Amino acid sequence: MKSLQTIRPIAALLSLAIAMSGPAAAAEFTVRAVTRPDLKAVFGRVESRDVVPARARIGGTILTLNVEEGSAVKAGDVVAVVVDDKLALQLGAVDARLKALEAELRNASTELARAKKLLAGGVVPKSRVDALQTQVDVLTNQLAAAEADRSVLQQQSAEGEVVAPAPGRVLSVPVTQGSVIMPGETVARIAGGGYFLRLSLPERHAAHVKQGDGVLVGSRGMSDLEEKTPLGRGTIVKVYPEIEGGRVLADVEVEGLGDFFVGERTRVWIPVAERQVIAVPAGAVITRNGVDYIRLDSSSGEMDVPVITGESYEDGGGKYVEILSGLTGGDRVLTP
Repeated sequence: MKSLQTIRPIAALLSLAIAMSGPAAAAEFTVRAVTRPDLKAVFGRVESRDVVPARARIGGTILTLNVEEGSAVKAGDVVAVVVDDKLALQLGAVDARLKALEAELRNASTELARAKKLLAGGVVPKSRVDALQTQVDVLTNQLAAAEADRSVLQQQSAEGEVVAPAPGRVLSVPVTQGSVIMPGETVARIAGGGYFLRLSLPERHAAHVKQGDGVLVGSRGMSDLEEKTPLGRGTIVKVYPEIEGGRVLADVEVEGLGDFFVGERTRVWIPVAERQVIAVPAGAVITRNGVDYIRLDSSSGEMDVPVITGESYEDGGGKYVEILSGLTGGDRVLTP
């Protein structure tokens, strides 16, 4: 009994609060025509800003190949190592020549020192000392030249490392390990500098597309906006001033293209014109038995009017729905 006595006052208070609250207040929205861009669906192709080749600086045989198609590389990474067996033989020949020149130089220096002592005693003429001095100078210069040749061969051996000239992703590797290549031949093609979308638009849209226009980019798989969430928004950063084959090119800057394949196509919606539409907040549309209604505040009171809805869009943080028929400008729409 005590619990019932406690519940009854609480229930009475709840009933009083519900009775005082009444129906929820509705907001009023005055219908007016707004300007909306007319979007055209076209195809965009993913392109890389730069496609740079990693080239071999010497000829020889590819000893190691460190990348494959799709590999991510940084500038300076070793893509492959090229070995020329002749460089090792040439280094051996230069080393032997260096040892021979060093031995001759030591002998000539000894002969020169002995001749200088004999010249001081008047035993040998000065011409003999001059000839020996010239021989020492010649051997010294030959030794320096041989050392320079050895440095060149060492540098050529070091240039057997094929390095990536820029960061990016490897597009193709036209060689295999063990294949023979010539100096300047491409070992790998690297796409770097970021990615963008290149559009090829019909000539009739060339006058309507301009730099700075915003576009919608579809998700991967070239799906429609209604089927999947679009990848995002982009901006036209360049419109090429030439029409070729009835097409004009335009570049679109979009974030999040790093996962796309270079050359992959996706749908892009670009503004090509403007149109006047009637739109209401999405919350004002009431659907009953498959039919959409809008509640109006007229002189005769509230009434539900059937309408035909069109596309939805977001503007200023709110979601709106285009009304194709059933409303006119100046109608007062009640929204919850």
